Amino acid sequence: MEPINKYNGIVCPLNRTNVDTDQIIPKQFLKRIERKGFGQFLFYHWRFDDNGNVREDFVLNDAQYKDASILVAGENFGCGSSREHAPWALMDYGFKIIIAPSFADIFYNNCLKNGLLPIKLMAEEVSLLLENASQPGYRLFVDLNNQHVTDRKGFLATFNMDPYWKEMLLNGWDEIAVTLNFEDEIRAYEERRDKTVQAK
Repeated sequence: MEPINKYNGIVCPLNRTNVDTDQIIPKQFLKRIERKGFGQFLFYHWRFDDNGNVREDFVLNDAQYKDASILVAGENFGCGSSREHAPWALMDYGFKIIIAPSFADIFYNNCLKNGLLPIKLMAEEVSLLLENASQPGYRLFVDLNNQHVTDRKGFLATFNMDPYWKEMLLNGWDEIAVTLNFEDEIRAYEERRDKTVQAK
């Protein structure tokens, strides 16, 4: 995974609450066995009509958000089924950070495990960001180490982050990478174990 420390990006406002994982990545697109390729199906039924035509009224189809990498949304983002494909689709599309007042627990943890940074802010702070992001090129600056979000207009908000996941994201580690940090100790243990088995 790529480390996250200080990041800035264009913001896309998704002013909807209770966005569930089937809306994020519909079930008919879950047949892929790798993590890549899901971005093209992100929010599919909101981005396209039944004939596959682009819906002009959906925010991701607005040209001003084509380079957005920070998504700001309403409460309870990622609710519904526990599919890990939801953060995969968001990341494959190009999002690095999701900001909302609250997240479904399983979705939140799936984001952390896959290197997508979910940030919980106060509802009034998110409302302000949604309003600001209606302006072309609105950009946020995220400092994970110091746990704050700022913009060029004086906005400042702090967020909480579990120390374990903070260290994981700052270093770009997943759970396999953490295990590999103890590779020497694991090898030494296996060697001692082999000798013990052979001695019996």
